[in-house]
Amino acid sequence: MLAMFFALASIFLLVFMLSKKINAHMALLLSGLLLLSLAAIFNLHPYIVEKGSLHLAFFDIFEVFNQKMSSTLAGLGLTLMSIAGFSAYMDHVGASYALFKVFEKPLKMVKQPLILLLVAYFIVQFMVLFIPSHAGLALLLMVTMYPILVRSGVSKLSALSVIAICQYIDHGPGSGNVIFAAKQANIDPATYFVSYQLPTTIPIIIAVGLSIYFCAKFFDKKEGFVFDKELVEKELNESKGKEEELKKPPKIYAILPVLPLILILGFSPVLDSILVALNIFTQEQMDEYAKTAIRTNVPVAMFISTFVAIAFEMIRYKSVVDTLNSIMIFFKGMGNLFVITVSLIVCGQVFAEGLLNVGFVDILISFAKDLGFGAFAIIIFVSLLLAVSAFFMGSGNAAFFSFAPLIPNIAKSFSLDTITMIAPIQIMTGFGRCVSPIAPAILAISAMAKVNPLQVVKRTAIPMLVATITNIICTYIYL
Repeated sequence: MLAMFFALASIFLLVFMLSKKINAHMALLLSGLLLLSLAAIFNLHPYIVEKGSLHLAFFDIFEVFNQKMSSTLAGLGLTLMSIAGFSAYMDHVGASYALFKVFEKPLKMVKQPLILLLVAYFIVQFMVLFIPSHAGLALLLMVTMYPILVRSGVSKLSALSVIAICQYIDHGPGSGNVIFAAKQANIDPATYFVSYQLPTTIPIIIAVGLSIYFCAKFFDKKEGFVFDKELVEKELNESKGKEEELKKPPKIYAILPVLPLILILGFSPVLDSILVALNIFTQEQMDEYAKTAIRTNVPVAMFISTFVAIAFEMIRYKSVVDTLNSIMIFFKGMGNLFVITVSLIVCGQVFAEGLLNVGFVDILISFAKDLGFGAFAIIIFVSLLLAVSAFFMGSGNAAFFSFAPLIPNIAKSFSLDTITMIAPIQIMTGFGRCVSPIAPAILAISAMAKVNPLQVVKRTAIPMLVATITNIICTYIYL
């Protein structure tokens, strides 16, 4: 009971610090260090650091941070930082804008407002595979897709609801949460995405799309929305200028954000499985081929794609020196990601290590088994816990990075593969972020559209509830 008290007290402290606007990094780190200190003082765990101990408990508490930082930077950190560097370079060359321009003409061809909203939603869910940033994609959509929607008769809040949930699912091998989940499960991110995410995310995307349509229809009627073209133009003109700040490269640049996905999926075991499923090759032939097969990984795909983008820029501007020097944008993007995300992962891992050291996970598992809870109930409980955490933190990453390291131990206790448990949990984490009025993306788009964030999350709440229910149903079917 002492261990449970310490764990709950540290979680309360974490929530308290977050409510006082202490950043998530420091809140997680302090809570984790407190738990490690209590584990050492009350001898709740024989070894704070099982390998590489400094033979003094006080030092070992900080050695946990050192070891987590070292291991994360060497593997997962480099992967995520390479993605961030590539993303920063894509922003620099305007490739994200070019990708949207591919869809602009088909969007403008749809005349019925609610059908247009539905088409826009599905386009956004495709774009998120190549722009894995909730706030980044939302801001891009506000200066590209939003004017098209509201000028076509879609209400302001309906348009914002689609943009607010642009990344309610972190999916695709370029997503930080996907890569972190795949690492915990010891599988390739491409395999994780195709084999374990898509069977669940496709039904969720369809279900949420339908809910977006009916919610927009219901709320617009309830709030008495009437399309006023002059008012729309007046509001858009007041915020005019932001679109002109975007770089507008040739449409061929739209291939650049897609290139990493092509490399990652094209040179992975996923392609082998597809070739076997289509009976192009036998399993024996593919097994033989796999011994010498060409493979790539996420950092290599990002580095190659960045150099292709540099080549595009050289041809476009006919400037070698300035274009070569622009590589610093890539490295600055990597550095920014370290400050924001990699450090957050490390702090989350320290917090998770503290929970493990005080025995919180063991007690939780024993308690669940005593109550007769099975694996399905535990998955739902942890999923909801992380969704609620994301709501309060305004960040899906902070919530997932804090608790994901605990999942392998929980899965093992219920005789499950880590992947079976972590996939539905990882999928649900982002739902809480999209109904949080303090989420950076929702705050940003609300400010740009001059509406209250609470009005936006009122429109996203029902679709996210539908997403939750669909995820639970899929979990039950696949478990």
